[in-house]
Amino acid sequence: MSRKGPRGLTPEERALWQKVTQKATPLHPDRPQPTPQEVLHIAPERPQPQPQAIPNFTIGQKTADTMLPHNLSPSISETLGIQPVQMDRKAHAQLRRGKIRPESRIDLHGMTLARAHPELNRFIFDAHARGRRLVLVITGKGKDRDSDGPIPVRRGVLKHQVPHWLTTPPLSHVVLQVAEAHLKHGGKGAYYVYLRRKR
Repeated sequence: MSRKGPRGLTPEERALWQKVTQKATPLHPDRPQPTPQEVLHIAPERPQPQPQAIPNFTIGQKTADTMLPHNLSPSISETLGIQPVQMDRKAHAQLRRGKIRPESRIDLHGMTLARAHPELNRFIFDAHARGRRLVLVITGKGKDRDSDGPIPVRRGVLKHQVPHWLTTPPLSHVVLQVAEAHLKHGGKGAYYVYLRRKR
């Protein structure tokens, strides 16, 4: 059983220690003799921390919001922005400014993940087979949800999942670049997908 804190010596223990030291012959008389607390490995008593005073609070009083935001991971825009440019840099600059018009588009807005994934695969492989280079994938920005719960909920499940699908097999074999769309093509609710040349 462990003790909660250090204790001092009882008068009986102190008297016993005095008898032991009187009869014992020190091995090294030139060394300083240990105290009873050091021999018994008793830690010196530490001052107990004073409890902090709780500030006065009245019902209805506003407090500063000290909660950290739930979403600490980088945003989709940041993640796509730091990816290396795989396509022609001049074409990429025009793409980011919305100067290149997509050759075809698919709207996944409102679909479930189970329905959207095969639809996206079919659309991308079909566009690649037809020799198209730039397509637009519309995901929507997502709905505002109640974010007061203990478990963080991402806004826009498709918006977060589609770039992952596009940059992992099997679609990564035909996709060269993924970028967030320009405002005139849907902005943060859509992605440009630049496809590899058909061989």
